[in-house]
Amino acid sequence: MTEEIFDIVDEAGQPTGDTVTRTQAHAEGIRHRTAHIWVVREKDGRAEVLLQKRALNKDSFPGRYDTSSAGHIQAGDEPLESAIRELSEELGIQAKADELNFAGTFVIQYEKEFHGKMFKDNEIAFVYVYKEEVDIDSLTIQKEELDSVEWFDLEEVYQACQPPRDMKFCVPMGGLEIVRGYVNRNSNK
Repeated sequence: MTEEIFDIVDEAGQPTGDTVTRTQAHAEGIRHRTAHIWVVREKDGRAEVLLQKRALNKDSFPGRYDTSSAGHIQAGDEPLESAIRELSEELGIQAKADELNFAGTFVIQYEKEFHGKMFKDNEIAFVYVYKEEVDIDSLTIQKEELDSVEWFDLEEVYQACQPPRDMKFCVPMGGLEIVRGYVNRNSNK
């Protein structure tokens, strides 16, 4: 399998014209882009989010609950096409472009050790919200990426991710805040 190649991007998430391998990006902390898709529904008057439990072999945060679907944006690809691809690959959801609502971007930047190796993340994440009906029992999940999916109350996840963070979750706060804002702005529409 050939290694993934990413566009190196500026502070605004725009490609600089240079590329980097996945290994080099995470070894050196070189800025690149990801697409984060949040599957959201309303149940009993409250917003719920579908979170994936990351596979135990993942190079970061194995076995913890994360964004519904997320992945790196390959060199030359656009954020929306990557979001559509990630939903299809990880969850088997065949979304159309007009079903994904762009909600904003945020920065992910940290250094942490996983599996005895340093992992340096430096990403601009493009956040999309998917509000179409989803039956989790009929999803086709990508076992290499995730173990399972589960619905969670959005506000309960938000509270659990406040310091001291519940280590069950690795949801990025930047994305969680963008989704909360999106849901609050669009709850009466």
